[in-house]
Amino acid sequence: MTPYRIARAAAGAAIAIILIAALYGGLERLGWRLPPVEAGTNSVHGALMIPGFFGAVIGVERAVALTTGARSRRARLAFAGPALCALGALLLVLDPGGAAGRLALTGGSFALVCVYAVVIWRQPTLFTVTMGAGAYALLIGNTLWSSGKPIYAIVHWWIAYLVLTIVGERLELARMVRPTPGRTATFAGAALLYLGGVAATVFAPDTGTRLAGAGMLALAAWLARYDIARRTVRQRGLTRFIAVCLLAGYAWLAIGGGLALTLGFAGKAYGYDAILHSVLLGFVFSMIFGHAPIILPAVARLPVPYHPRFYAHFILLHASLILRVVGDLAGSPVARRWGGLGNEIAVVLFLLLTARAVLSSHHAPPARAELRHPSPITPSTGR
Repeated sequence: MTPYRIARAAAGAAIAIILIAALYGGLERLGWRLPPVEAGTNSVHGALMIPGFFGAVIGVERAVALTTGARSRRARLAFAGPALCALGALLLVLDPGGAAGRLALTGGSFALVCVYAVVIWRQPTLFTVTMGAGAYALLIGNTLWSSGKPIYAIVHWWIAYLVLTIVGERLELARMVRPTPGRTATFAGAALLYLGGVAATVFAPDTGTRLAGAGMLALAAWLARYDIARRTVRQRGLTRFIAVCLLAGYAWLAIGGGLALTLGFAGKAYGYDAILHSVLLGFVFSMIFGHAPIILPAVARLPVPYHPRFYAHFILLHASLILRVVGDLAGSPVARRWGGLGNEIAVVLFLLLTARAVLSSHHAPPARAELRHPSPITPSTGR
């Protein structure tokens, strides 16, 4: 095997271990009785998923985009961020209460901020600044957690990392429909409202949560109004599947924002769970489901030909998430538990169907869609 393939296999194995541990911990938190493991991960489920799993996955994507065409060893330092995020998560799996994992995650997020500094220097635009702000939010969240803050007190910083990264990418593609200064200003206002609310959670948790919820609502409304997915949903095949995933994700971002605005920090029975997973599952994983056939060929050089069976994990995710959120709001632990199980089955089904698509057409050319995944360095070339 070449060094590249060895590194890719090692990275894939590490990310798989992190995801499995996070899903296992999630089931424990939901109340499912599972065989005990020596170091339980239920207390760091969120840390494994967001700064660990997503820190590594998104970090790799950014590093690949930044180093494409670069031959210097210095350019390869961009991979230090995702490597540290993966290392930190693995250390948490071995010792959930240890400080080493937290410090490694913090170091990884700092490296990601440095990568975005280079990105913004090369292309100083609103969408790169938005994604850079997301990386900075991750760094702040990890730093606060390392200093002893509980996860529930800093989780909105982690969520902001994902929300701002995604909306920044969508803003880049919105250029394809000729954005006006008014649209750009509206987006900037919504993003600032959201980020201001997240920042306010440090000293005023309830007010900050409500402001962040208002910001999420504003971002969801902007995306639903101006994203190109409104047009491409009328097409067929992979293009329609991506658009359906995006539009469903925007609906869940609005739901999460509405719940945060209404319930605030304290909320009601399981309100915290409803807010977090409306965004982290409904919004974020909808984006993952839709973009996997585009991202994997670009980042991992693995073709993922589209198949209508992809709607299976999409439908299961959203149906089970509805059950979970309704159970949260109704104070029903049974509905919440079964809905959460359905969520995790949907994620596993997504992985299995994606792997099947890769194996069934390993030598096929990468799937083409009307929208190509944007690079944070160069302008989009999607049609």
